[in-house]
Amino acid sequence: MEDKDVFAYVDHTLLLPQSAWQDIRQLCDDAVAFGTASVCIPPCHVRQAKEYLDGKMPVCTVIGFPNGYNSTASKVFEAQDALRNGADELDMVINIGALKSGARGYVLDEIRAVKGACGTHILKVIVESCLLTEEEKLAVCRIVTESGADFIKTSTGFSTGGATFADVELFAAQVGRDVRVKAAGGIASFEDAKKFIALGASRLGTSRIVKLAKQEQAGGY
Repeated sequence: MEDKDVFAYVDHTLLLPQSAWQDIRQLCDDAVAFGTASVCIPPCHVRQAKEYLDGKMPVCTVIGFPNGYNSTASKVFEAQDALRNGADELDMVINIGALKSGARGYVLDEIRAVKGACGTHILKVIVESCLLTEEEKLAVCRIVTESGADFIKTSTGFSTGGATFADVELFAAQVGRDVRVKAAGGIASFEDAKKFIALGASRLGTSRIVKLAKQEQAGGY
C-alpha cells in the first residue's frame, strides 16, 4: 500500500473544544483535497459543514462524547439532532461505567436505541479500549456485534490512550462479519496507519495523516 492509498481510510478529525468554524472549514478543505473517507467534527458544526461541503465529503459527528455517561435518551436525541442537521455518520461512546459494572444488557440496549435512530446511517461504537480489561474487550465485541452497529471504534483520543495494534487485531478477530473496525487516537505516521489497516482496520480516526502529507508537500517531496 502506498501512502496515497491511506487517505481513503481516514476520518479526518477535529474534535478539540476550542475548534472554531475557520478551523473546521480548513479541515473540510483538506479532506476534500486529499480524498479522505469523511470529516469527523463536533455536533455544533455539522449543519454549516454539510452546507459548505455540498456533497463533496461525508460528515461524521460524535454522540455522548467523550465520556459516554449521558443517558440513553440524551444520546438518542443527540443522534436525531445530528441527522437532522445533515450528519452522514455517527460515532457514539458507550457507557463505560455500565460495562464495567456488568450491566451489559444496558450497554446493548443503548447501542440498539442509537442505531434505531440512525436507520441506514453508519454508526460507529467507541468503546475506549484503554479503560477496559481483556475480558471486557471480548464482551464489548459481542455486544457491538449483537447490537447491529456498523463499526467498533477503539478510542475517543481524549482518555488515557489511543488505538493499539493489539486491540485492533483483537477486535478484527472477535467481532461479527458485518462489523468493521475503526482505529482512532494517536495514529502518528503513515507506517502506523498501514499497519492498522493490515491488522483489520477499515477506518482510521486521525488528523495527523493529512497534516503529514501537507508538510511533505510544503517541503517539496
